[in-house]
Amino acid sequence: MKGQFFIRNSYKLGLLGLISFFTFSAFGGPVLSKSISSIDGKPLSLDQYPAKAYLIVNIATQCGYTKQLKGLEDLYLKYKDQGLVVLGIPSNDFGGQTPEKDSEVLKFCKVNYGVTFPLTEKVSVKGENTHPFVKELLNQEQSPKDIQWNFEKFLLNSKGERVARFLSAVTPDSPEIQSAIEKQIQP
Repeated sequence: MKGQFFIRNSYKLGLLGLISFFTFSAFGGPVLSKSISSIDGKPLSLDQYPAKAYLIVNIATQCGYTKQLKGLEDLYLKYKDQGLVVLGIPSNDFGGQTPEKDSEVLKFCKVNYGVTFPLTEKVSVKGENTHPFVKELLNQEQSPKDIQWNFEKFLLNSKGERVARFLSAVTPDSPEIQSAIEKQIQP
């Protein structure tokens, strides 16, 4: 009798564990709690930055869109006191346009564009080696699409849910981005 009880309950616990494994494996945890290293090697997660909105952008130093770093900084300064956090994720995935080491990327962004918003370490944002943080970001779509090029932008609400995605050509000062941010940061 005791043996059957143990086997039945072990089976139920095993099944529950298997369901939990597949649920969390398929979708991961919330992007706010996913960890990634900052550009200076310290652990970083968005829940360190309580905000009303998060704009996450894969950046590059030698791309035709690199000048958007200035626009991203302007956007950050304009809205940070109202609850916006901008996070730059350097990547060398598109045409090798960020060949520098992390320390050089940081210096480039600060010296040339005055960047003060947080930056992560350089990671892969596409393919088999996509960083788990980026995977979680992409998995918020029903049919996840890979990042197509540098400077794609993802706007998240305060819960870390993606509310908008903007392609590279949509500049930080565009009405679409500013309007979407303003909707999220309204009191």
